[in-house]
Amino acid sequence: MRMRSVQQHPPVVSAERMETAIRTPRLLLDALKPADAETLFAYRADPEVARFQGWCPADVEEARAFIDAQSRLSFDHANGWVQCAIRLHKYGELIGDLGLNLPADREATVEFGISIAPAHQGHGYACEAVKACFERVFGTLGRHRIHASVDPRNLASVAMLKSLGMRQEAHHRESLWLRGEWLDDMIFALLKREWMLHQTSDSIAVKL
Repeated sequence: MRMRSVQQHPPVVSAERMETAIRTPRLLLDALKPADAETLFAYRADPEVARFQGWCPADVEEARAFIDAQSRLSFDHANGWVQCAIRLHKYGELIGDLGLNLPADREATVEFGISIAPAHQGHGYACEAVKACFERVFGTLGRHRIHASVDPRNLASVAMLKSLGMRQEAHHRESLWLRGEWLDDMIFALLKREWMLHQTSDSIAVKL
């Protein structure tokens, strides 16, 4: 999944790294570290990942510079894009990254994007990470609405967003010029009350 509104140089809004890591049954979402640069570059530059993303680092040095810029940002005090690592918490292995565009205006919509390394796709990690993201955005951060931009050819991501209760709000025809071609763009969105209802429905289904 790509990030439609990408900032090349995110504003420095905090001297702190991500204050509170997010833990799920299998994952740890925390700050990207300098040691992650080679892995980040390897999967972000992979054609199977890059074709659906807005940002692809040219080399390891660009990935390292990106991580350095992100080290000064925080989920809890953001004003723009913040990228966090997705790790298997049992091993600490970097398997992907998740970005949130958190405007300073708390009434403004939040945008997110996610990438998972090809070797770790198909195991439900993206869904697990995005669910944790929603819990942080709608719970701790108290935001009202979140949306995502996705290439309609990315069928796995489209299916995941729908499974999480997101609604398709738009399908923009050839609205993005990326890497020498015009691409379609689908927008999915979710409100806090819709997420709460989706969670309740899931809980009832499990009990039944």
